[in-house]
Amino acid sequence: MTLAEHLRELRNRLVVSIVAIILGMILGWVFYDQIQTFLLRPYHETITHLAKSEGVNAEVVFNNGIASAFLLRIQVAFVTGLVISSPGWLYELWAFILPGLHHNEKKWTYLFVAIAGPLFVAGVALGYYVMPKGMEVLLGFTPSGVKNLIDIQHYLSFVLRVLLVFGVSFEIPLFVVLLNLAGVVKARQLSRWRSWIIFLVFVFAAVATPSTDPITMVLLAVPMTVLFLISEVIAHIVDRRRGVAGEPDYADFDDDEASTI
Repeated sequence: MTLAEHLRELRNRLVVSIVAIILGMILGWVFYDQIQTFLLRPYHETITHLAKSEGVNAEVVFNNGIASAFLLRIQVAFVTGLVISSPGWLYELWAFILPGLHHNEKKWTYLFVAIAGPLFVAGVALGYYVMPKGMEVLLGFTPSGVKNLIDIQHYLSFVLRVLLVFGVSFEIPLFVVLLNLAGVVKARQLSRWRSWIIFLVFVFAAVATPSTDPITMVLLAVPMTVLFLISEVIAHIVDRRRGVAGEPDYADFDDDEASTI
């Protein structure tokens, strides 16, 4: 396949992905009230608990101008479109990489399609579950006798970023498997870099989560670490079937040392 054909393939895949996201956005726009209620539920649960235990007084308001409600609806619809259409655009991403694989490796397409979407949704679900715990830590610093007025646009932006970070993070181990299938990363390399990768996972969790509380960071980093270890096991199985598991690791050779080639 020539460079021009690759670019045309990329363009077609992008168009299909964008159309899928737009269709999801339409659903997000139509069911905006139900989605907003769903996204506000963690806040109401947190405030109800803090009001009883610590007397925290907080309220969600609009304070960013006339167009803020309209812009917020577009933002919620867009993120809803990303989540709903995730199986579609993730498949298009895989389909763009697929021609570079061997024929007997293309059977992994069905596994990818079956796992990619549920993984993204599982990440979003976990983010939604842990969000009240993080908000409870942050809102718990509100002084007694002071009313905390929370702009709904900032709140929903915070919630949507948390959900997207968790959803995308759960896809990272899957892309590790993709790189292994494409021959870019070997299983032995993942084993050698394991401690550093786990360390970077915790750094990523600390930086990527919008909240600064350690609870949300740990609850993101631990599942990502488990998924990475699973992807490493899959990479070892793939390399063993390819017959490359027993090859020497040429990275360990000195520059002036003769290899077995």
